[in-house]
Amino acid sequence: MVLDEAGLDLLFRTARTPERWRDEAVTDDVLHRLYDLVRLGPTSGNGSPARFVFLRTVDNRERLRSTLSEGNVEKVLSAPVTVIVAHDPLFFDRFATLNPEPGLRSWFAADVGLAEETAFRNGTLQGGYLIMAARALGLDVLPVSGFDAYAVEDSFLAGQGWRVNFLVSLGYADGQPERPRAPRLSFDDACMML
Repeated sequence: MVLDEAGLDLLFRTARTPERWRDEAVTDDVLHRLYDLVRLGPTSGNGSPARFVFLRTVDNRERLRSTLSEGNVEKVLSAPVTVIVAHDPLFFDRFATLNPEPGLRSWFAADVGLAEETAFRNGTLQGGYLIMAARALGLDVLPVSGFDAYAVEDSFLAGQGWRVNFLVSLGYADGQPERPRAPRLSFDDACMML
């Protein structure tokens, strides 16, 4: 099965970063459906290191204000949901459930650098799945990297030990962006065929 042109448009060609949000809630059901899609994407050894914190209330999103770069404040705080995309550095403790291959847990537990690199890389991959799954469910998506990661961790993740990677605001765009899509690199500029 291959996506038709409308599916490709939805995920890529016509998808745009919203500038404004409609005052329309993202339901709990949609967020559960979203995660049910995200969790199916492949990760190394099925480690599934990504962790997601869905900030649904105005009060919780307001706690982000001081962590955001100035250009992101209004866009993030006005979104119905903002997701903290994080990873669990101790993801390998879940291998008994996710991948009981003998010795796999101890391999990561013995090498902090390997575990952190694997968690970050695969958690980022799962954050990408989140973006695509959200678009597939009809949500508009604003990925955000302009924020103070340490402040977000202190405010939201301290009790978990998770590490923040980036933020994703979700909702329904209020109109189309006024600016044209920014340029992208051509195949020849970004790719090599060997």
